[in-house]
Amino acid sequence: CFVHRRCLTFQKKSLSRTHTRNETTATTIIMTTSFKTLALSALIIAPSSINAFTPRSLSSRSSVRLQPLNVASSTPAPTNLNDFVPDLKGQKSGGTPPPEDNEKYGAMIDLDGIAFSGLKGQALSLSPGDFPPASALRAAIPKECFTPDTTTSLSYLSVSLIGTAICTFLGINLLPVFDPSNLLFAPIWAAYSAVTGTVAMGLWVLAHECGHGAFSKDKRIQDSVGYVLHSLLLVPYYSWQRSHAVHHKYTNHMELGETHVPEPKTGDDEGSYASRKFFVDTFGKKTGMRVWGGIQGFLHLVLGWPAYLLIGATGGPARGMTNHFLADPLTTPDRPDKELFKGPWKEKVWKSDIGIGATVGALVAWTACHGFAEVMALYGGPLLIVNAWLVLYTWLQHTDVDVPHFSSDDHNYVKGALHTIDRPYDKLDPWGLIDFLHHKIGSTHVAHHFDCTIPHYKAQAATDAIKEKFPEIYLYDPTPIPQALWRVCKGCTAVEKRGEKWVWNNKGLEDVL
Repeated sequence: CFVHRRCLTFQKKSLSRTHTRNETTATTIIMTTSFKTLALSALIIAPSSINAFTPRSLSSRSSVRLQPLNVASSTPAPTNLNDFVPDLKGQKSGGTPPPEDNEKYGAMIDLDGIAFSGLKGQALSLSPGDFPPASALRAAIPKECFTPDTTTSLSYLSVSLIGTAICTFLGINLLPVFDPSNLLFAPIWAAYSAVTGTVAMGLWVLAHECGHGAFSKDKRIQDSVGYVLHSLLLVPYYSWQRSHAVHHKYTNHMELGETHVPEPKTGDDEGSYASRKFFVDTFGKKTGMRVWGGIQGFLHLVLGWPAYLLIGATGGPARGMTNHFLADPLTTPDRPDKELFKGPWKEKVWKSDIGIGATVGALVAWTACHGFAEVMALYGGPLLIVNAWLVLYTWLQHTDVDVPHFSSDDHNYVKGALHTIDRPYDKLDPWGLIDFLHHKIGSTHVAHHFDCTIPHYKAQAATDAIKEKFPEIYLYDPTPIPQALWRVCKGCTAVEKRGEKWVWNNKGLEDVL
C-alpha cells in the first residue's frame, strides 16, 4: 500500500541509483493531501454543467502552505519541450528541481477529502526527483521495441478487418429477419452493435498506431491505412494526428492538455462541483452520486467523442475552442503560440476533410437507397460503441480520484507520461479476448505514452522493462474496469491546487466511491 491510515510516503532518492525490485527507500516522510474530482459536467441538465464540455480558464487559487522537503541534488533541471514531438533520445524531462525551487517540491500535502483508487495514493506519493530523465527511461526498454514490422502490423490489421467483416456479414443476414425499423427488435440490434463495435475497435487502435508512426517504416503504407480507417470512422486523420500528439506531449497538463483536462474548482457553489452537490442534496448522498455518475457516464461515453472533435470538449484553455474539421480555432486562443493547427497543419486539416466528405457522401447515398434504420443498425450503432470504447480508454488511462494534474511550472514530458495508468483489460472477459481484439491498448499504455512509436505487439516487453526498472513510478490499478469507470464517473468532477498538484476533493463522499 502506498497509502495506509490516510498517510503517504515520499521517497527521497537520487536519479543515479539503480531501480530494482529489491531496493528499499532511503527516506520517508508522512504526507497529508486532498484531492478533487474531474468532469465533463452535466452539459444537458445543469446550466453550470455547460462549462465542463468547453475549454476553461484556470482561476487563481491560493495553495495550501507546505512544509518544504529538501530534495536537491546535482541532477539538471527539466528541459522545456518546444517541438511538436519531443526528442526523447536526448531530452532530460525528469530530474530534481534546482535548489532555489525546493520549497515548492516534495512537501507534505493535505489529504483531507481524497478518495483512493486501487493505486492507493501511489501517484500522489511521487515527488519530482522520483522521475528519471527520458534517456534513462528509454535505455531501460529493449531497443527492438522501437522498430515496427510492416508484415506483423498488416497481419494484426487482417485480424481486425476479418472480425469486423464477419460481424457485418451476420448483420446483413439479420436484416430480413429482424427489421431494424421495428422497435421491437431494438434489443437485438443493440446487442449486434455492442459486439460489432467491440470488434471494430481493433481497427481504431491500428489506425491510431498509423498516426503515431508505429505501424510501418513505409510512410505511404502507414498514412494510407491510417487515412482510410480514420475516414471510415468519421475521424479526420491528419487533424487527429496533430491533436493526439499534443495530448501526448502535455499529458495531465492543466493549461495545455488536449483531452480530459479537469475543471478547476472555483467555489462550492459554482461549476460542476456545485452541480454534483445539487444532486447529492436533492436525492441524498448515495442516490445523488449515482445520478451524477450516470450523467457523467452518458456525457463522456456517448457525447464525449463527437463533442471533442467538434468543439474540443475537455481540452485545456490555452488553444481556445477547436474543431478538428476546421483549420482555425472557433475562439481566440489564450495562448496564440499554442494554436492547435498551425503552419502546414492547416492544409492537412483540409486534406483530412476530403476523406470525411467521401464517407459522409457514401452514408447519405446508403440512407437514400435503404433507409436510415438500416444505416444505423449496421453502421451507426457499432460506431457509437467504438466511440464509447475510445473515450473509456482515454479517460481511464489518465484519470482517477488519486491521480493529480500539473500546471506549466510543475509539468514535464516524463512526469506526464508516467501519470498514465495501465489497467486489467485482460480480465474484462474470462479469455482476455477483448484485450486481444483491442491490441492491448489499455493494459500497456504507460509504455505507449512514453514513446508512441512502440508498436502494440512490442508494448508488453516495453511495459515489463519499465515495471522492472522503475517499479515505484509505474502505475497499475488492479481495480476491475467497470468499478474503476463508475468510480471515475462519480468522483472526478473538479480539481483544486494543493502544492504543485491539482487534486480531486471528495470530502464527505469517500465512502460512496
